Amino acid sequence: MTITAITLAELTIGPLVATSDAQRANRMGHVQLADADFDPLPFDAEAARAFGQVAASLRRAGRKVSARTYDAPIAATALAHGLPLYTAKPDDFAGIDGLVVVPVSVP
Repeated sequence: MTITAITLAELTIGPLVATSDAQRANRMGHVQLADADFDPLPFDAEAARAFGQVAASLRRAGRKVSARTYDAPIAATALAHGLPLYTAKPDDFAGIDGLVVVPVSVP
């Protein structure tokens, strides 16, 4: 298993927008675990080329690419590397041609 660099970037927002110290600490713990446990896949040239496919799929599905600010490059990275995308929010990735989405539950 791995994460994308975009996913790590998205996780880093959480502690910065937390509304309490407890929430901030919890979210920072998630960031630190992800940072320690994974060597993130970069959004590289292959992912950049796959992004066009993702954006076109989203448009055909009637979804705005701009609403998927983080999801589209995450999906493109998975597609570029031929990997399935594991997510607790599978609906966020609906309509992307060729993307294998594996739903997971969050404890």
